Amino acid sequence: MSAALHLAKPEHLDRLLPLIAAFHAEEGLEQTDEARRDALAPLLDGSPYGAVYVVGPARAPIGYVIVTFTWSMEYGGLDAMIDELYIRPAVRGRGLAGEVLQKLARMLKDAQVHAVHLEVHTDNPGAHRLYEKSGFRLREGYQLMSRVLS
Repeated sequence: MSAALHLAKPEHLDRLLPLIAAFHAEEGLEQTDEARRDALAPLLDGSPYGAVYVVGPARAPIGYVIVTFTWSMEYGGLDAMIDELYIRPAVRGRGLAGEVLQKLARMLKDAQVHAVHLEVHTDNPGAHRLYEKSGFRLREGYQLMSRVLS
């Protein structure tokens, strides 16, 4: 099985929504199907703020990755955040997520992105190992802080 990445388009919406719902259920994230659809649709329509990639065959995806973009003076320009990465449980443990991260890093670098970031739950040692193996490091002295505005 390959971790091929395909840029998702509006026609992938109905294939992606069940995968996103499954990820949210695993992570304990509460969001309605309508809210997921409303958040996903602009990215599929070509929003400059992010992109969604289908993992595996586009007509029968085994996962997805959502990347959003920001600007960083520290990193010298465009940087990215991996907002969500999900691989179906039935195909986990085969190195697919690591392959996705490596391919994505090459694609982002080719697109002049200077750094890529992600969040990982403190109680998920498997994800920590995956991300560290893929070149991600905790930033000494920094913690992500958020303020919800809606």
